[in-house]
Amino acid sequence: MFDLFSTTMLLFLILDPLGNLPIFMSALKYLDPKRRRIIVIRELMIALFVMLLFLFAGNSILGVLNLRPETVSISGGLILFLIAIKMIFPTSENNSLGLRVGEEPFIVPLAIPLVAGPSILATLMLLSNQKSTDISNLVIALLVAWALSAIILLMSNVLLKLLGSKGINALERLMGLILIMISTQMFLDGIKTYFLAWTS
Repeated sequence: MFDLFSTTMLLFLILDPLGNLPIFMSALKYLDPKRRRIIVIRELMIALFVMLLFLFAGNSILGVLNLRPETVSISGGLILFLIAIKMIFPTSENNSLGLRVGEEPFIVPLAIPLVAGPSILATLMLLSNQKSTDISNLVIALLVAWALSAIILLMSNVLLKLLGSKGINALERLMGLILIMISTQMFLDGIKTYFLAWTS
């Protein structure tokens, strides 16, 4: 149960719905409020499909690329660390989404890469390799993390009004700090596994 909880929290932190809130709002601000909800649901469903595809095809992809689990663990830890740093020290480069005023986003940039980005896809591949015998719990963890993210993104107007931009930024930095600890542990686990395999 604890492993399921920790996996769910890891996926939720990487999905970073609070960090995506302002970007979703920026992409949808010129559209009709009713249409916004439809678009958010559609993009979330597309992202879920892509994430499930990578979860189930993770082992096959690693096999084709001839990658060892510890290599993926080390690189995954580094990727998560960089993501966490960006969460703690954000930049304004995401303000430009490449959309014209009133243009409805489709798949890019909301579903991919904001929700189903390289970081979550790489993590799902790693987890599917590490926990290949426990794929049902991985699916549950992904669905719960996705559902929590969906609730936050669908309530974006309410949350932004309640917390304000400063409150959202503070929460994202806190999530970044937690993700740094998780990524460090993942990196160290990969190093440990590598040396054990090398010395045996």
